[in-house]
Amino acid sequence: MNNDTNNPGAEPTPKAPSRRGFLGVAAAGMAGILLAPGVRLIEIAQAAPAAGSAGASSKVRWGMLIDSGKCASGCTDCVTACNTENGLSGGKLPTDSQWIRKIEIRQVRTGKTQSLPMMCQHCAEPPCVDVCPTGASFKRADGIVLVDKHICIGCRYCVMACPYKARSFVHEPLSNQKTDVPRGMGTVEGCTLCVHKVDKGEQPACVTACASAGHGAILFGDLNNPESEISKRVASYPSRQIREDLNLNTGVRYSGI
Repeated sequence: MNNDTNNPGAEPTPKAPSRRGFLGVAAAGMAGILLAPGVRLIEIAQAAPAAGSAGASSKVRWGMLIDSGKCASGCTDCVTACNTENGLSGGKLPTDSQWIRKIEIRQVRTGKTQSLPMMCQHCAEPPCVDVCPTGASFKRADGIVLVDKHICIGCRYCVMACPYKARSFVHEPLSNQKTDVPRGMGTVEGCTLCVHKVDKGEQPACVTACASAGHGAILFGDLNNPESEISKRVASYPSRQIREDLNLNTGVRYSGI
């Protein structure tokens, strides 16, 4: 019986919170704990770049132009460079991550075959971001699509949504990781355009390796800058996007296909 029943002049005794109310408050608190880090990490990625870098800017749209005529069948220099740079095993097991892979395409009418590197296409309208329930998949201001490992729950919705099969799931514990490339078991990952190098003003590892081997099949640059070499090439020569019908406005373009 409450004290205020026996003594009408006494201050009412506060009611104990119900279990439902307590769980509601707890759930709201947990939501803040889970969601806030992702928001802060994205903001940090955009606003607090490494020393000496310009950071992510919406004035820039990083992209690649891949010349299929210079991409030789059987050549895996770009794949090897990606694995080495990012600490990947190179697909030795079916569950291993592959951020870039070589594929062979064939024209039905002519039977002509071509070899192409396939990776995350860094879409302007990325399906992986649309379906991610936690915000772990996000697009930087400069168009690079990334995964925040702190809030990725490994649901793999993004893996199913990606039309390019460019996302991998980390099944096993990891060791000997690269300092600039955070990874984690139970999370999803994919090509980052070597964002840790781009933010320092350097080229992605696959681009450097292809050029060093004398192929020159991959051109990297700012698609928003009309004076950049990649913009001039895209403006002057025909190029295509893979699955143009999806209207994703990919950052990776292909010529000669």
